[in-house]
Amino acid sequence: MHNSQRTQKIAFLFLFLATLLIVVPVGLIVVIIIQKGLPAINWQFLTDIPRQGMRAGGIFPAIVGTMYLVAGAIVFALPIGLLAAIYLSEYSKDNFLNRLIKLAIVNLAGVPSVVYGLFGLALFVIFLKFGASILSGSLTLGIMILPIIITASREALESVPDSFREVSLSLGASKWQTIRHIVLPNAVPGILTGTILGLGRAAGETAPILFTVAAFYLPRLPHSIFDQAMALPYHLYVISTQVPNVDEKIRYGTALVLLVLVLFMNLVAIIIRYKFRKKKKW
Repeated sequence: MHNSQRTQKIAFLFLFLATLLIVVPVGLIVVIIIQKGLPAINWQFLTDIPRQGMRAGGIFPAIVGTMYLVAGAIVFALPIGLLAAIYLSEYSKDNFLNRLIKLAIVNLAGVPSVVYGLFGLALFVIFLKFGASILSGSLTLGIMILPIIITASREALESVPDSFREVSLSLGASKWQTIRHIVLPNAVPGILTGTILGLGRAAGETAPILFTVAAFYLPRLPHSIFDQAMALPYHLYVISTQVPNVDEKIRYGTALVLLVLVLFMNLVAIIIRYKFRKKKKW
């Protein structure tokens, strides 16, 4: 008994140290970004265009471009990902082909983003002749986050108890009516979890937009989905590595805005998920 308690305490200690090993570096990064980036944050910085070769002015075009890209990626990926998840969890049979498809989807979630960028360049920019544009960038980001949304949505749908389906079908509802009115409403919190993960990844990626949409210096807003656009991740990369004599607070201020933007989108999705989760009866 004494040995088991000591083993448990040692295990808890290692778990606590592992947690600190993750939380402390992340906390330090956030503190450093806030401390060095906060002096740059003002109304002009958030609403003005870049000036003097991005050494002055603001980052408004990059903020707008990032929002366009994230919105386009979600509009493309969420419906397709949800429909694919419904098919895999509710309609497909448990055979070798479907197991292979599920394994491929899981593996695609781990493919490096630069590979998706090259794929988007070959397919959307060159083959479909969309050019370097918001459309190409959004479609590339959408394909990149598609495996995350499919996997999370499928797990959320499969977590709904089978008794819900059985009761609905026994009352005369069709399979699609059961999915639409019973399964989907109860799976919304899990689906939003996948959407949150997709939002965070789409907003923070640099490689895919580098090949498909991002402009080095474009001090104006895009007018259509076929225009190039600035984006916060690529803008941060450019002013940190390619443009000399950029004030440190501008670099950290851009990083802070990107961090806050991602956290804000996640917060909105978490609040929506919480409201749906409160309505669950199981």
